[in-house]
Amino acid sequence: MRYKIVPPVRDVAFLEAAQRALPLVPGTVEDCCLRIVDETAAPSRDAAREYLTFLQALELAEETPRGFRRRRVDADEAVLADAFERRVFGARELLDALRGAGSLTVDEAFDGMREHVPRWERDRHTDWEGEWRERTERLLGWSVAFGAATRDDGDRYRPIERS
Repeated sequence: MRYKIVPPVRDVAFLEAAQRALPLVPGTVEDCCLRIVDETAAPSRDAAREYLTFLQALELAEETPRGFRRRRVDADEAVLADAFERRVFGARELLDALRGAGSLTVDEAFDGMREHVPRWERDRHTDWEGEWRERTERLLGWSVAFGAATRDDGDRYRPIERS
């Protein structure tokens, strides 16, 4: 399963704090979101819900029949980069384009993402290009946060090859 939610970019320390905020014994979505708001700089319950879903995509949290709980795994950069690429919609496509081109700006990356935007997503938003350009920028930002890419002074993103 691939997750569509890509919240505003933070650092790995933020994700670690959000993960630690989650209970080991499953809790409701509301409880988990309140914990994330209380323990991190998440500005609202809605923002916390996005980060909760993102934690699930990154395999740092899991949903059970009784609610969400923290997984007992470390937020290691390489592990996060792998889960990000496998489980977040658009990440694999973006990183493949970045590796193929060698470097891309946000606009160039978005141009490469256009063909991957599903028809229902295009129909869902009045300004789907604005939505998906922002999503592309967030995907690039998270790629940098997870050590899969770097950003230079000229606003170009370059892939980092892992061994």
